[in-house]
Amino acid sequence: MHKQVIILGTLLCALAVLLGAFGAHLLPPILIENSRESTFNTAINYLIFHALGVLLSGITLKKSKLIALFFVSGIFIFSGSLIALSITNIISLGALAPIGGSCFVIGWILFARSAYLHIK
Repeated sequence: MHKQVIILGTLLCALAVLLGAFGAHLLPPILIENSRESTFNTAINYLIFHALGVLLSGITLKKSKLIALFFVSGIFIFSGSLIALSITNIISLGALAPIGGSCFVIGWILFARSAYLHIK
């Protein structure tokens, strides 16, 4: 169990709730104008799922820091670029999403590998 990873996971979960509330209560006019409601929701969904992945890795695995690094990188690159795209409607920001998605995939593969090697 890694205390820092667990704390990071819980803070990322709080961030997901805050950004979700921000999107639901303050951003609808912008998101509707940009036709990006779905994009914003996708960003928040991936943020919360991977924040929970960080939290779960910190609770269950002794070697979770590298997993957390990839999940956090994915959150900032994937979710961050989609949130920025949703607000600004700068289409080129969407090109960053696959990089963040790749970070998510690598994180999950590392999670599976670590679980296989270290959980009895």
